[in-house]
Amino acid sequence: MHCPFCKAEDTKVIDSRLVAEGDQIRRRRECTSCNERFTTFETAELVIPRVIKSDGRRQPFDESKLRHGMLHALQKRNVSIDRVDAALNHILHKLRATGEREVKSRLIGELVMAELKQLDSVAYVRFASVYRDFKDIDAFRAEIDSLNTANGIEPT
Repeated sequence: MHCPFCKAEDTKVIDSRLVAEGDQIRRRRECTSCNERFTTFETAELVIPRVIKSDGRRQPFDESKLRHGMLHALQKRNVSIDRVDAALNHILHKLRATGEREVKSRLIGELVMAELKQLDSVAYVRFASVYRDFKDIDAFRAEIDSLNTANGIEPT
């Protein structure tokens, strides 16, 4: 790291500590040329992949759009914002873990549905109805029967 005072290329680390709940490292450094001290912070750069839409367009991932979609499905449902945040973080973690630079929007939709299924079954069906573009009541019934079966309830 270059010294911010004299621009020398050689500095040494005097002290390193974890900060920000372990998400960052604070390093105290000293320039070997001018002996000035300064602090640097090191953070992991985690990249969220770009989204490939169903029509082939590519766009940056938008976390606020994801949050809005989930909150819309959860509207008037008794689910705490902490649980919603945890579900969002779980989705983001899975997207980063793919290691891909681009992911299909379909994958994101499936991840959202999996999280909503665990949070609230009504929100899950609401989201699924839009995401899977249900055309009639039979599509709703089939999805609800599938959800009931997964929860050990006999379909009607």
